[in-house]
Amino acid sequence: MLLHLSTWQEVESYLQQSQGIILPIGSTEQHGPTGLIGTDAICAEAIARGVGEATQAIVAPTINVGMALHHTAFPGTMSLRPSTMIQVIREYITCLAKAGFTKFYFINGHGGNIATLKAAFSETYAHLEDLQLANAHKVQCQLANWFMCSSVYQLAKELYGNQEGSHATPSEVALTQYVYPESIKQAPLSSSVGSGRKIYSAADFRQHYPDGRMGSNPALATPEHGKQFYELAVKELSNDYLEFLNEV
Repeated sequence: MLLHLSTWQEVESYLQQSQGIILPIGSTEQHGPTGLIGTDAICAEAIARGVGEATQAIVAPTINVGMALHHTAFPGTMSLRPSTMIQVIREYITCLAKAGFTKFYFINGHGGNIATLKAAFSETYAHLEDLQLANAHKVQCQLANWFMCSSVYQLAKELYGNQEGSHATPSEVALTQYVYPESIKQAPLSSSVGSGRKIYSAADFRQHYPDGRMGSNPALATPEHGKQFYELAVKELSNDYLEFLNEV
């Protein structure tokens, strides 16, 4: 059930049965010579919809722009500052909590969002208490990074070994190829690729990761691999979501 394709009456009826909602969040950022700029949002949205179907949960519209300041030296990247993103997440949850939702399950596709999301959850709990919202004490937020699922990690290790890398990875590129086979990109990749350096400013990032990749070889990706990653992530996160719903 997609929130944006539902009526308010349908949402009201849903809330009589469940107070859980899935929120896909990603990023709009460079993903190397062959990765789509929308990779992180595409992956999170596809998996969130799969989890929603498997668990009969409502799925909110995808948050497409995340915290990607370190990628902004590459054309096409869009980013929120951490402070802005915290406010956006807080306002999203506040609106939905006022409607009766209490279990917020964020399926995330971008590693750069993790720290800011965790901070946003803490800010939100305090904000809801300040508002003296009747159900503030029931509100719980959980972060689920699809690329950190144990089954996904294991498959990526088996398929790609140390060529998985940490950005513009073959696993995430494969998933986008499965979702959008008509948008598969081809480009020459340098045999040398930056890896191991900590992330600092956008200019520093581009200097040390000139083509945008971080130790990865996305040429190994295939749509068939993407289907496997999708199915594994949907299965693992569906179980995780249901466990989250049952937590007191």
